[in-house]
Amino acid sequence: MIAYPEIIKEKYSTNGELEVLNEFKSISLSEMNDVKLLNRFDSKYWFERKHLPVILDAIKNDYYVLDINGTKIQSYNTIYFDTPDNHFYIMHHNGKSNRLKIRRRKYIMSGISFLEIKQKSNKGKTCKIRMPINDFNSEFSESEKKFININTPLNSDELDVKFGNLFKRITLVNKNFNERCTIDINIRFHSIGTKYRNVHNLVIIELKQGSRNLKSKIAETLKQNKIYQNSFSKYCMGRALNETGLKRNRFKPDILKIEKQFKAG
Repeated sequence: MIAYPEIIKEKYSTNGELEVLNEFKSISLSEMNDVKLLNRFDSKYWFERKHLPVILDAIKNDYYVLDINGTKIQSYNTIYFDTPDNHFYIMHHNGKSNRLKIRRRKYIMSGISFLEIKQKSNKGKTCKIRMPINDFNSEFSESEKKFININTPLNSDELDVKFGNLFKRITLVNKNFNERCTIDINIRFHSIGTKYRNVHNLVIIELKQGSRNLKSKIAETLKQNKIYQNSFSKYCMGRALNETGLKRNRFKPDILKIEKQFKAG
């Protein structure tokens, strides 16, 4: 089991550099359920954290921010499963379509956990299905095994925990309720048998839309600040950073950039 109790208990303040979040109108978890977007098109951007306050200030009138119990920056804990030969990782590395990820994710502030199956289709659409869970560990219950066996071509007995991450997330919903945006900060990677790798200077923004290329205020703002769409998998990039024995040729330019520019260590 991968667990990070010292991080889980941390509450992140919106004072200081992210004080601008207090100028956003808030939305509750129940209100946000109307825009879950489990079937969607994703666009990712990643950049240095120093740019984030400017981005947020430019979009504060166009988006709601998720607020849970007075907290606008939530903690997430995730563990990922893969086969002994790293099938999911290799599929992503090689740019294959119809690829999968299987993970447990704990939403710390809400106290909710899910077993999630995330699939990327050959048309670029992301589909996520999930089931609520009570335990956050490396062994699958019988109901979880059935969930995996029905919804994937793999047998759950083939899967082991390979990787974990922790991060803080800001979740925004546009005021037309047709777009969600997640902003991940304070990212920490941990592969089995390796040290932690912190990438606190990195920000990952993911736009989630029901239709491709919807007009987006945040996408326009990022472009104005010379920040352009660039794919990023926390699972694959985290493992590539931590595990030098893995195949990682395709990720090498991004690995070098992260180690140099984002002070991964």
